[in-house]
Amino acid sequence: MRVLSHDGHGGDAASVTGGDRGMSAVEVVLLAPMMIFFILLLVAFGQQVAGRSAVDGAARDAARAGSLERSGAAANAAASRVARDQLADICTDVDVFRASGSDTSHAPGTIYSVSVRCEIRGLKLLGVPAGPSVTGTSASPIDPYRRSG
Repeated sequence: MRVLSHDGHGGDAASVTGGDRGMSAVEVVLLAPMMIFFILLLVAFGQQVAGRSAVDGAARDAARAGSLERSGAAANAAASRVARDQLADICTDVDVFRASGSDTSHAPGTIYSVSVRCEIRGLKLLGVPAGPSVTGTSASPIDPYRRSG
């Protein structure tokens, strides 16, 4: 079978298309790793956003749990328990501590503030070197009309 090439000269079908043989395999070999890397990068960013949201929510709930307790020691224990329970599947090395500048008296009418810090587990599973740990801080008022102690 004779076909015309782009320059108008005739040739057989095999000689016209022969130069493109194997190009799709080369394209797949070059593009597949880049596409996989891009997908993993999107998953890593999604894990980071979801982890930051979970840490902020755990800090909020820990501050609320701590503000409902009657003493500072019980408040710290409750806050730590709530944050660790909520972040058990999301983070490693969960650290719960009183926020800097917060009132440590745990008296009625004061503010109970906590910070929660952890490293997101999903990023380690993807092989992404985790940067600084994620920290969330929240505060909750202690009821001024209740007795403490």
